[in-house]
Amino acid sequence: MGNDLAAFAKENGVKYFMISYTDLFGGQRAKLVPAQAIADMQKDGAGFAGFATWLDLTPAHPDMLAVPDPDSVIQLPWKPEVAWVAANCIMDDKEVDQAPRNTLNRLIAEAASDGMHVKTGVEAEFFLISPDGKTISDEYDTASKPCYDQQAVMRRYDVIAEICDHMLALGWGAYQNDHEDANGQFEMNWAFDDALATADKHSFFKFMVKSVAEKHGLRATFMPKPFQGLTGNGCHAHISVWDKAGKTNVFADNSMELGLSAKGKNFLGGIMKHASALAAITNPTVNSYKRINAPRTISGATWAPNTVTWTGNNRTHMVRVPGPGRFELRLPDGAANPYLLQAVIIAAGLDGIRSKADPGKRYDIDMYQHGHTVKGAPKLPLNLLDALREFDKDKSLKAALGEEFSSAYLKLKHQEWNSYASHFTQWERDHTLDI
Repeated sequence: MGNDLAAFAKENGVKYFMISYTDLFGGQRAKLVPAQAIADMQKDGAGFAGFATWLDLTPAHPDMLAVPDPDSVIQLPWKPEVAWVAANCIMDDKEVDQAPRNTLNRLIAEAASDGMHVKTGVEAEFFLISPDGKTISDEYDTASKPCYDQQAVMRRYDVIAEICDHMLALGWGAYQNDHEDANGQFEMNWAFDDALATADKHSFFKFMVKSVAEKHGLRATFMPKPFQGLTGNGCHAHISVWDKAGKTNVFADNSMELGLSAKGKNFLGGIMKHASALAAITNPTVNSYKRINAPRTISGATWAPNTVTWTGNNRTHMVRVPGPGRFELRLPDGAANPYLLQAVIIAAGLDGIRSKADPGKRYDIDMYQHGHTVKGAPKLPLNLLDALREFDKDKSLKAALGEEFSSAYLKLKHQEWNSYASHFTQWERDHTLDI
């Protein structure tokens, strides 16, 4: 793609750039910049009032400058005159430490200094719903076991195929699309990549899915649990670590249990060790805990964990090892911030490798049927407040992510929890009006 955005615009007929950054709550913020001004913006950044977004800043702070990373530029396939480019946030000539993409970049550099190159893939599930958000968009999608329903996926062919065509055109290596386990729910898969590239693609994917859905008169949501009784939106992450050159998978060792090397087991050990605190990042909303602590859904299973356990190729646990050289973390949900998701995985994994963490006993049981027989494995937090408290207690994880980031995140998320706790609900009226 080259490093000159002005040249990119000229070569590709781009009229405008969306200089985009992601705030602490996963909100994507952007300025639309004409191509004629992009050279200055590439050098100096686009100015934002950080307080106006979900960052722990005040109106008195100076301009926050979002400096575009030209390696991330993506021309919008559905509107080619516009290009999206991810940005890194700076203020007073210094990185804004709490900004999610900066946090991820620091951890990638830390892993690289240890000779490790983290590669990941994500499975970002979503629902196609009515514009008012109250119902799924397909009135005929009513099966009790709708997963892989070919009629249902074909009724939304125009939307799904358009998104997949765009991913193919972008060279993402899209390889399968399906109707997922809930009515109205879909998943689309593309190839794994370096952690930063995956985070940028994940951000763009959410933007693209919502944009294409709106173009078709629908709405897309990645909300963890938008409908009671239906399976929620997960965002499973597949994780492997490669050598410095990115050529050899250092997690792969066919002589070891499940083909996972000693280093891979230690990385997994870090994930297990920090799992309860991890949830504050991987499951960052009040609604998230309606997914990971849900009763059985209409389909018969939630497909979400509630206990800190790992296994082989078994989808009922928090972590599964589906094949040699990688593992799947099934904890994250659709609300996970694309950059913080990758950052916290690397932070926990690096700590696991450095401390030679043991992931503990492997369980091969069906956790949905026999989870009650597991003794000693921690339960995942029951709500966002519990997760924030676990995160606050985890000093090493907070330090790895950065004290400024951790302090800002905890402050704003506690404010969000307090707002939720002070909100009056119909449940309260239903259960206490006559007491």
